[in-house]
Amino acid sequence: MSDQTSNLALPYILPSQAQKHVPHNEALQRLDAVVQLTIIAETRTPPPTPEEGACYLLATDADGVWAGKAGLLAMWQDGAWLYITPKPGWRAFFLETGQIRAFNGGEWQAMSLAADGSVPMLGINATPDTVNRLSVASPATLLSHAGQGHQLKLNKAEASDTGTLLFQTGWSGRAEMGLAGDDRFSIKVSADGSNWLTAMNISADGVVHTPAQPAARASPSPGTATLASASRTGFADLAIQQGGFSLGAVVPAGVGNRLVVPASGLYLLSLNVSTLTSSSHDTAIEANGATVLATASGVASAVPSRQSASTIVFLNEGDWLSLLHSGSAQYQFGPTQTELCAVML
Repeated sequence: MSDQTSNLALPYILPSQAQKHVPHNEALQRLDAVVQLTIIAETRTPPPTPEEGACYLLATDADGVWAGKAGLLAMWQDGAWLYITPKPGWRAFFLETGQIRAFNGGEWQAMSLAADGSVPMLGINATPDTVNRLSVASPATLLSHAGQGHQLKLNKAEASDTGTLLFQTGWSGRAEMGLAGDDRFSIKVSADGSNWLTAMNISADGVVHTPAQPAARASPSPGTATLASASRTGFADLAIQQGGFSLGAVVPAGVGNRLVVPASGLYLLSLNVSTLTSSSHDTAIEANGATVLATASGVASAVPSRQSASTIVFLNEGDWLSLLHSGSAQYQFGPTQTELCAVML
């Protein structure tokens, strides 16, 4: 029979053992050293004033009283160093790195994962949950290449499912991009996290749609009219109405309603004018009843004719558009006749 235990080398109290307290206390010392093993650091030089119970892993180039004891554990007890040889499978908490490591017989390695390398949840400076099984709180997250490239994959089970990136403010959604309920790539935005607008989507064949882009095709009420010089015409019909364009109040010194601009930005404006007869006339796109933006001019004619004008201008949200007339002509109003098209660029 051996005089010590197999795993921790604890001394047995033998029959007729003299001074039984000696092996007993030695066993307690070793238990105190290796149970709930905590290693201060891996180092080569003994600290000048070690604390009672402090344990160190001796580095390969250990010197001083530790010379020649590389790989051993050194624990300061009762004013002396107790040296312990670790065995494969021992686990210890390394205070210096905040890691739990296991000894494989040659080195102390970070604790391994399951056989397939998986963990059910992981939090990095954050607490994961059953939905957010990977949770990270950090000023930044770096995903770099191993080789020449790197892909981040978001996979969904069915076309009707969601695979998106959600951007939040105060945990309330403000923007979302990806495959949201179908297989078109879309970008959505929200002001409150509840009501969402699709700013853009791209079909599988690469066609880009912008359903919230301001666009309008506006025309006065259908019919014919001969207008006095310096009169204005507003609009009655919106054949195309997208992105917030609307009809406002009646235009001053004229008939029809103002076409109200929904958002600030650059706009392409295109005016088509149809006349039955004319003694020379101008039809201008006017902003806010004050600023002429573009003019379509017609010469004297006794037969139907068409004129057009286009421009790119910056308009502010709330600006309104109308048509300003000069000269004399008999106009044809209505869709495909006299109409104004406006598209935000």
